[in-house]
Amino acid sequence: MCRNIRTLHHFEPPATEEEIRASALQYVRKLSGYLAPSRGNQAAFDRAVGRVTDATRELLASLTAQGPPRNREAERLKAIQRGVQRERRRVGPG
Repeated sequence: MCRNIRTLHHFEPPATEEEIRASALQYVRKLSGYLAPSRGNQAAFDRAVGRVTDATRELLASLTAQGPPRNREAERLKAIQRGVQRERRRVGPG
């Protein structure tokens, strides 16, 4: 589940509200162990996602950074390359 949580700080353009909420949702899913909570737990789950979203937004607004903002496309390409290298190590020479 946590593989979908992405770094949101210091990008240009900044993280969108949708990205912040998606990250909060993944975090709450991981903590709770629920991909989708039961109806009885839905309100608590939604409340937690809202609070984590708010806390994340506040954190991102408060952080400072050194250097130029990261480029989303460059970071995506680096992640793809890391995945290729991981797969090569897993499979081995050949």
